[in-house]
Amino acid sequence: HVQLVESGGGSVQAGGSLKLSCVASGNTYGRLCMGWIRQPPGKEREGVGVIESDGKIRYGDSVKGRVTISRDNAQTTVYLQMNTLKPEDSAVYYCAVKRGLCGSWWWKACEYNHWGQGTQVTVS
Repeated sequence: HVQLVESGGGSVQAGGSLKLSCVASGNTYGRLCMGWIRQPPGKEREGVGVIESDGKIRYGDSVKGRVTISRDNAQTTVYLQMNTLKPEDSAVYYCAVKRGLCGSWWWKACEYNHWGQGTQVTVS
């Protein structure tokens, strides 16, 4: 099992920035797809971006150009740097992990079987 703990959420004004962190522990061996999934109020969860074990990164269209995913060398901490935030970015942001490749359906929440508790991001 993989345990995930997010941090870094908060409230920010439109145009501001936030950096989220996700620390993975437990059975983190092997190829893992680590991603950020968000859930806006009253909406379904949607993919923000993912990073493969080989470092390949994908971003969702709604955030492309405004967010950057990075990872530490031990591949146990993933970061989400968000810039030029908009009110529509307000959501609970989850760190999520699946084993193997991220795949073409990486943006679907059902692809992931390990989840963090989520961290709230509010943009006003």
